[in-house]
Amino acid sequence: MVSAKRHEWVEEFPGSIIVCDSAGLVLELNKKAVESHRADGGKKLIGTNLMRCHPEPARSKLKRLMKKHQTNVYTVTKGRARQLVLQAPWYSRKKYRGYVQVTLKLPGKIPNHRRKS
Repeated sequence: MVSAKRHEWVEEFPGSIIVCDSAGLVLELNKKAVESHRADGGKKLIGTNLMRCHPEPARSKLKRLMKKHQTNVYTVTKGRARQLVLQAPWYSRKKYRGYVQVTLKLPGKIPNHRRKS
């Protein structure tokens, strides 16, 4: 059995992971998020407000989602690359603590498997 330090897997995860608190302050970025947002400051984004990174109308939408603790999932195309974006609330001891954004590059074709319930 392989043992890993707590949250060690997050650093090498192939997608970008950004975690903010309930006020929108960036708490954590994994290695991929630092690389993806290098032009915006990379690790220096920790402690800044996530809303500054989102132009309108995305900023207003994110504020609404955070206020209502809702999940948002969408795809975006940058050049020829498609990405899946998941924005979801996170909790600690059943109390709302903030938001997580996970961004993954998608391959050209994605199979869809139907499974019985």
